[in-house]
Amino acid sequence: MPSHRRTRDAQRAQRRDAREQQVTARTARRNEMLAPKPALSPNERDPFTCGNCGEQVGPTVSGGHHRNHCPYCLYSLHIDDRTMGDRASTCGGLMEPVATFRRPKGEEVIVQRCLRCGLERHNRLAADDSLLVLRGLPEVEPRQTLRGTPANAIVS
Repeated sequence: MPSHRRTRDAQRAQRRDAREQQVTARTARRNEMLAPKPALSPNERDPFTCGNCGEQVGPTVSGGHHRNHCPYCLYSLHIDDRTMGDRASTCGGLMEPVATFRRPKGEEVIVQRCLRCGLERHNRLAADDSLLVLRGLPEVEPRQTLRGTPANAIVS
């Protein structure tokens, strides 16, 4: 068999293998999306220890139903998947506060980025959050979604 034909056959085999890998990856992602979600974790009003600063954190004093970040350092855990409070994410990485902005009606919002997967989320400021830490964050323009944020990002 001529060498150019062997090269062409090898290239076809490589393309076929690449297509099979793409199909396998798509199937795995689809199965992951359809898999049953883990049971909800403890109530978001239950006290917890911050994974970043180690402080004991209790329920919100006012300004929301979900205690989704530490009021001392403004870090949180990436535990929500598609909606606030669903506690269905499998990532579990620390969410670092990276910026802040004000919504058109004046509500202050913290922008957090997951240190493990890079997902960005917006969290409303709680009444007992550290203003010292908040003022140390850069202020960005108000927005509903962040550039590069996956489609399942939560905007609270």
